[in-house]
Amino acid sequence: MEEELRYFVAYLENIRKASHNTVMSYHSDLTKMIAYLHGQGMDSVSAVRTTHLNSYVLLLEKDGMAAATISRYIASMKGFFEYLFREHMIEEDPAFTLKPPKVEKKQPGILTIQEMEHLLAQTTEDTPKGCRDKAMLELLYATGMRVSELISLRMEDVNLRFGWILCRDEGRERMIPFGEKAGKALLVYLERGRDAFLKKDTETLFLNCSGAPMSRQGFWKVLKGYAARAGIEKDITPRMFRHSCAAHMAAGGARMHMIQELLGYSDLTAAQIYAGFQPEVKNEYSKVHPRG
Repeated sequence: MEEELRYFVAYLENIRKASHNTVMSYHSDLTKMIAYLHGQGMDSVSAVRTTHLNSYVLLLEKDGMAAATISRYIASMKGFFEYLFREHMIEEDPAFTLKPPKVEKKQPGILTIQEMEHLLAQTTEDTPKGCRDKAMLELLYATGMRVSELISLRMEDVNLRFGWILCRDEGRERMIPFGEKAGKALLVYLERGRDAFLKKDTETLFLNCSGAPMSRQGFWKVLKGYAARAGIEKDITPRMFRHSCAAHMAAGGARMHMIQELLGYSDLTAAQIYAGFQPEVKNEYSKVHPRG
């Protein structure tokens, strides 16, 4: 079974072009499944039946694993055996009838597109601080990145010419596109705002008034100030920007795989929470993001 898993991983990497985190998630889930099957005396994928996989799922439930995590394991198994069946390595797909447990999906707190537009309209570019704030908020909404990723950005991470940004968080990297409005706001900040905060040589993109890197607390205060100015009564948080970006793209027709990759989720299950906002399928960023 380990050999078939290696083939599947190679398929994910070379054909599907899945992210490193996605590949590692599949590999981890399936390695545990294979260990269980070996323990049941099975050494060949052709010997696996639906009853064996159902028994494995029951064991996961008995061990107290969360329904969302079990759903991810089942998704990994279905992907693996579907690949084996398609490649004629097995004659029947034992995972075809597997169904994930029902997960109560709590809709994330988001702003409507109109509320987001109104909030972003509160930022102006008549001062260095306004230029910085507009660039931060536009970029956060354009990319859906985490605040920790936003404040960690370096000058070299921004490619204004092609509209891409290199995002780093906890040792992971991913390239994220951003739209015209975020690009214009970044350009104005770099041309008219950043030098006013610069006290010493640093490659950090967003700086506070002391010339130090913007902190999470500092960004929180910036966001709260503009939310109050916009008269929005919702308890706005930086994470709400991330959820709003994903939900608005889903409403525009973005595929769940695209949202997973852009937001840096390790597996598809996390992105499925936005599926309720998805009316149709498109895949170009500029078509699915309101400010693309």
